[in-house]
Amino acid sequence: MKRKKEVSAALWARIQPLLPMATPSARGGRPRLDNERVLSGIVFVLRTGIPWEDLPQELGFGSGMTCWRRLRDWQATGVWHRLHLLLLAELRGVGRLDFSRASVDGASGAQPPGGLHTGPNPTDRGKLGSKRHLVTDRQGIPLMFCVTGANRHDSVVFEELIDAMPSVGGKRGRPRRWPDKLHADKGYDFVRCRDHIKRRGIQDRIARRGIERNDRLRRHRWVVERTHSWLAAFGKLRVRFERAIETHLALLSLACCVICIRVLPQFC
Repeated sequence: MKRKKEVSAALWARIQPLLPMATPSARGGRPRLDNERVLSGIVFVLRTGIPWEDLPQELGFGSGMTCWRRLRDWQATGVWHRLHLLLLAELRGVGRLDFSRASVDGASGAQPPGGLHTGPNPTDRGKLGSKRHLVTDRQGIPLMFCVTGANRHDSVVFEELIDAMPSVGGKRGRPRRWPDKLHADKGYDFVRCRDHIKRRGIQDRIARRGIERNDRLRRHRWVVERTHSWLAAFGKLRVRFERAIETHLALLSLACCVICIRVLPQFC
């Protein structure tokens, strides 16, 4: 039976021009494994969650360490971030990116090995963990994310996360950056959070503590919760296995790109 390809033609066509040219070693050695096969190995590890060293050699994706090093190197040159911006612009160009509403939320996850941006999770008996903070468009397409320790309150990174939202082109005229409205739960009910988005021309739809129930806004906010579920479906993100924060961020970026690609096939 023919095995399903790990990297779709749509994903490869968009990432290939972004990859840096490799300089052959003057000392010779074994031929460099081609990037498409290595990317397949990276996606396989991301999807299944297996340790890098357990990547089966019979798949033809190279060794796990080769895939890990290539993931690290491409993260250092900004490949994953540029790919995400490219896909967002393409989605906007075909009318699949909706800035009329955006949603923000955080989700905690376990993190066994330690490392930067970890902390005791107050919702999991103080076990070490990380928290993923995410902004999505009206349909749940990931626009921006960041990672903190699980002990950090959602509102602590609110301003930084909002200001990191990218300017998205894809249409004639000025790129679009700010949504019309931003939905959030009571964890963001602070004057500074409301003032911050107001200064950027964004209407706040933040649930008010002691006045509104969170589920009143759920008909708009559920999309960001669904996107967190999409990300957690990737085995390598269900639990943060990577001690190095840059590797974890690279995997998160790639997962966001895969989600974007899934919205695009009918236009490819």
